[in-house]
Amino acid sequence: MRQRNADFHTTSLHEERLTAVIEALLAKGCTSVLDLGCGAGHLLLRLAAQPQFEKIMGVDQSGVALAEARALLACSQDQRAKTRVSLLQSSFTAFIPEMTGFDAAAMVETIEHIEPRRLSAVERGVFGTLQPQTIVITTPNREYNRLHGLPEGTLRHADHQFEWTRAKFTAWATGVAQRQGYQVDFAPIGTYHPRYGSSTQMAIFSKKAPPGIARKPEPGGCKTG
Repeated sequence: MRQRNADFHTTSLHEERLTAVIEALLAKGCTSVLDLGCGAGHLLLRLAAQPQFEKIMGVDQSGVALAEARALLACSQDQRAKTRVSLLQSSFTAFIPEMTGFDAAAMVETIEHIEPRRLSAVERGVFGTLQPQTIVITTPNREYNRLHGLPEGTLRHADHQFEWTRAKFTAWATGVAQRQGYQVDFAPIGTYHPRYGSSTQMAIFSKKAPPGIARKPEPGGCKTG
């Protein structure tokens, strides 16, 4: 059953989610960030407010979403939002030279909008082709839906293709990391319930150094985990 039951994008959870992603990127020392599935640009605006992030690109397939992001950035009083941020209409699976060379990529509440049959193509495009040193992914925790008052089997938004339990997300992310040469760590976002976990789950992928090579962080670049 798919039904839009609540607005999970204008709540304190939304702010907590964006803060957690930014803190993870700051901790990794990243200076350039791709926001894949940037939507209306809420993360872009917050990234631009951080001096550490010198180059930021928002990517989305939706021209309507990019128009909203462009308007949001234009209204910002922070000049950094106008000079550091660029927007690109593209799919994650397409090879676009402008999307390469970034320290990090963020996919915030994005992956659940992708048809399951396309996840392997997204994996190849993001992890295999773009290969940023750090990739941060957040997605709903299906187990927590009952605490949001949603009937069993109901997804949080009508356009979600799926919502994973913690075990499913962990299995998927671990598999991707093993196949693509990353290590992955997990963190909950939101109020934690001892049985159902937290509303949002986050995976932080860090690119491994090739065997026998001790990778050192480049000045101003991402630290590897």
